[in-house]
Amino acid sequence: MSLRTFLQRILKKPVATLANRFSSRPNRQKVHDALTRLYMQIRKKPGKKGMVIDLNASPQKIIIFSDLHKGNKKRSDDFAPAEQNYIAALHYYNTKGYTLIVLGDSEELWKFNLFTVKKHNHASFELEKLFQQRKALIKVFGNHDVFWNNDPFAPLQLISIYGEPVHMYEGVLLKYNTGEKAIDIFLTHGHQGDGQSDGNKFSAWFVAKIWAPLQAYLDLNINTPAFNDIRKTEHNQFMYEWSSEQKDLILITGHTHQPVFESMTHLERLYKQLLIARQKGDEHAINHLQDEIAFRRQEYDHVSEDYLHLKPSYFNSGCCCFSDGDITGIEIEAGEIRLIKWKMEDTAAQRTILEHAALKDMG
Repeated sequence: MSLRTFLQRILKKPVATLANRFSSRPNRQKVHDALTRLYMQIRKKPGKKGMVIDLNASPQKIIIFSDLHKGNKKRSDDFAPAEQNYIAALHYYNTKGYTLIVLGDSEELWKFNLFTVKKHNHASFELEKLFQQRKALIKVFGNHDVFWNNDPFAPLQLISIYGEPVHMYEGVLLKYNTGEKAIDIFLTHGHQGDGQSDGNKFSAWFVAKIWAPLQAYLDLNINTPAFNDIRKTEHNQFMYEWSSEQKDLILITGHTHQPVFESMTHLERLYKQLLIARQKGDEHAINHLQDEIAFRRQEYDHVSEDYLHLKPSYFNSGCCCFSDGDITGIEIEAGEIRLIKWKMEDTAAQRTILEHAALKDMG
């Protein structure tokens, strides 16, 4: 047994426990205050913090992806298994003229330096560049790629990747009049108010100086969507609470890696569909849903007690780094919002609509 294998066996659990122990839980009031502050800043003074798009004045099709965590194509790279699906998705959406919004944590700059990420992700950067050339690329920074917001050389690095200047935002505000009411669609990465990612100095130091080098050396990869599942569910809950208190607004984030549609996780919506199938006595649907629930519970197992009574105000794009290679995202088009998944079927990536609803019923 090699030294690396030996250390991996004995250190994986204690290092993960230590990282979890010293990382602060999200704070409800901090999350709410941070979202309110950013939303009002973009609404009152569009520009530096975020851009505003009037979907009635400038109709466009939008695809939202988040949490790619592009790395070095080795085992500790969360994006590597999903790269084929992401590339296929970008081909599809560029051909169909979509605007691409990358909602944070596109590049994994906690574990890898930017030069490594650039070297090993040329294909996806080139496809994103096609959107930029159409003025249809919007990048929002997250906690794992906050470099884009605070490093003085970030603008030059963006030019080296995309061939022209790319502005980095903290949020985006889409305005849409349904004909019955005007709603705001507020997009941000979602790490605001999270003690682990938004101001916890110990966590930032631990990740940068200890965990990242150790993870790279040991070739460990425990930063999966299921890791810290309770904390991520808690953060989703805080963001839902904030969005539900707003009038005629829906919130779309990433960060937690858990897809959410109309304030319910995909697992919760499967349980809701199972209830309906049982009421109808649809045995085929019941069996199919039970199998799907058993599979999805491997990813996250929390179900809110009141999931059947939530206001449809919060959405989460999920991530582009599921361990099985699947990616999820959110489409907005012609007054409709959709949760979609891209998955390899045989040798080709296939797009599936998991959920869809009319925007007029939101907020």
